Amino acid sequence: MPNIVFMGTPQFAVPILKKIVEKYKINSVFTQPPSKSNRGQMLTKSPIHICAEELNLEIKTPKKIDEEFKYLKEVNLDLVIVVAYGQLIPKKILALSKKGFLNIHASLLPKWRGAAPIQRSILNNEKMTGISFMKINEKLDSGPVCNKYSIDILGQDNAQTLSEKLSNLSANKIFENMRKILNDQATFEDQDEKVATYAKKINKHEGKINWKEDAHLILAKINGLYPQPGGWFNHENIRYKILKAVFSENDKKPGEILDDKLTISCGSKSIKVIKIQREGKKPQSVEDFLLGSKLKKGVILSND
Repeated sequence: MPNIVFMGTPQFAVPILKKIVEKYKINSVFTQPPSKSNRGQMLTKSPIHICAEELNLEIKTPKKIDEEFKYLKEVNLDLVIVVAYGQLIPKKILALSKKGFLNIHASLLPKWRGAAPIQRSILNNEKMTGISFMKINEKLDSGPVCNKYSIDILGQDNAQTLSEKLSNLSANKIFENMRKILNDQATFEDQDEKVATYAKKINKHEGKINWKEDAHLILAKINGLYPQPGGWFNHENIRYKILKAVFSENDKKPGEILDDKLTISCGSKSIKVIKIQREGKKPQSVEDFLLGSKLKKGVILSND
């Protein structure tokens, strides 16, 4: 059996790890160290950490991967699978694996290299995305690609649902790519640097809604930034996060609430809110929310 190490951190990587262990032995799993929660000093393990414990796999959580150079050298690595690990891997460690470090990236490279490809594809109202199987080099997400698989972005997709779809697609395609690489049957092609784009990390302030924008752009913000940081607005010093909304044809003054169902006019057309969360409260359906809300027909929401 080949010597394989898995490196990953978020929930996106979990179905892929679970699929790999159905067929291959994993020597160890690398993931980010447990982090302190926002409330108190409790340490929170990453989804991959929890998954690896359930699978009885050896777990390593170095703050810097260089700390495990000796271990990785002694493993006599054949292949390393990397899925949103969260650390740049230096050249001296990349050189330790005979078949390289295979990264699964959630975009159709060279488009949307970087930290937030799923969110950026939705924020830009794109109709298609996918996954890329690529060999890691020293530059961010720029290594040669052996396979890409595309899926449509549907109107009801948000960052969470699209992430789940791409994760499951990755899990379904992992065996055929691992087999070809381990048997020296994979063909890698260099990316075209001239058309590369970058998906920078999401800033929480990006979620603020500007009611003067087109309704389609506001919907893209709501969907692309779900569940965090979300698309949000302030009214009378209270923050509201819109969790789900749909397009509506009606419009008046930007920010004006048009009816008793929380349809809000935008710069062009409007959105009808389906699910919303008031600051400090639990998410609610719009029907339940409106029972005790001051957001009534005729109120005009500002961009403050």
